[in-house]
Amino acid sequence: MKCIHLIVSGRVQGVFFRDNTRKKALELGLKGYAKNLPDGNVEVVSQGDEIKLKELIDFINKGPGIAKVNDVKIKYKESENFKSFEIRY
Repeated sequence: MKCIHLIVSGRVQGVFFRDNTRKKALELGLKGYAKNLPDGNVEVVSQGDEIKLKELIDFINKGPGIAKVNDVKIKYKESENFKSFEIRY
């Protein structure tokens, strides 16, 4: 199991980006969270099967819904004990 940490920039707040990301992550069987950051970016931490994580990254890069993604910074990190995929505030 892998765990990724993403910082997504662009028009990603106020456009249901976190909700669309959560729905896709749950569909893929991934766990983690999506959270708005004060600088206008969104943080996404997700863990699960590496192939499913790649699918989530591809989905995010396309800018789900009416979001417009300009950049996605990706880091791998230690796995955490997530129970589901949630939206954090």
